[in-house]
Amino acid sequence: MVVVMERGADEPQIEAVIERLDAYGFGVHRSTGAEHTVLGAIGVKPDFDVRHIKVLEGVKDVFRISSPYKLASREWHPDRSLVDVDGVTFGGDEIVVMAGPCSVESEEQIEAAAERVARAGAKILRGGAFKPRTSPYAFQGLGEEGLRMMRAAADRYGLKVVTEVMRPRQIPVVAKYAHTLQVGARNMQNFPLLQEIGKTKMPVLLKRGMSATINEWLQSAEYILAEDNPNVILCERGIRTFETATRNTLDLSAIPVVKKQSHLPIIADPSHGVGLRDKVTPMARASVAAGADGLMIETHPNPPEALSDGPQSLYLDEFDDLMEQVRRVAEAVGRTIPTGALAAV
Repeated sequence: MVVVMERGADEPQIEAVIERLDAYGFGVHRSTGAEHTVLGAIGVKPDFDVRHIKVLEGVKDVFRISSPYKLASREWHPDRSLVDVDGVTFGGDEIVVMAGPCSVESEEQIEAAAERVARAGAKILRGGAFKPRTSPYAFQGLGEEGLRMMRAAADRYGLKVVTEVMRPRQIPVVAKYAHTLQVGARNMQNFPLLQEIGKTKMPVLLKRGMSATINEWLQSAEYILAEDNPNVILCERGIRTFETATRNTLDLSAIPVVKKQSHLPIIADPSHGVGLRDKVTPMARASVAAGADGLMIETHPNPPEALSDGPQSLYLDEFDDLMEQVRRVAEAVGRTIPTGALAAV
């Protein structure tokens, strides 16, 4: 249920409505827009008479939300949300690029990647320290030592850090080094993990599950939002279909669909979406044209020697070329991608 307050409603009137909703057993989430304060009343009460709230002083209107992802829906929050990652904004006119290797492998590797992606215009360094691998015998990441290496390299070049957390007990150590906590495709419906991540109030990058519908994806976002954490960024990373020509099928239609149904920013990961190096740049261009608020790109100083996802990782020169191409597409659709820094900070 959504309660829209009058434009001139004062704080005592708003607090009175919140107290009444609380007394009826609703969880209340507040959103303050340019003109109105909106209160989201969360709770399953099909027989509740909304007139109990409609008659309260300062209330303009009350209506029920039909979607199962109430806090993620446009009905609750009609304006697009902006998510701030330590000064980097997702959801605005600027398209944010996250880039780096699939896994942190050494100081030399992550240093080389950080320097080049910063120079090309990326704002966030990506890389895995804890790696969910299909095989238990594959490289699983360097753990906290990898986090330390990545944060040091990012700091040197003015970048922020995004990296995956796989278990609730990993959250404190990852939060020490990262600016954004990534939930991978395999954990999209790990609801206890989503709840614990939500409690941190840190920005969260929520990847779409390999077989998840958009409805299921947004309901997973709801778990984080329900913990009073509004800082959710969605990531379309490809879904599993009958097609075998690419690793996954990058569902670009999800971008405009999500933008109509939800206020949350959405980015695309064409590296996982297609899994083939020569297809990444075309799909990055298409993602920007479809309305993505950002890109996540895998790039490596020496992809053939990468310990994970080498076939989909761009050479550093190829990443430079990708940035130039998507920058031109961004300009064509009224968006911007910044140019990069040239020196370490």
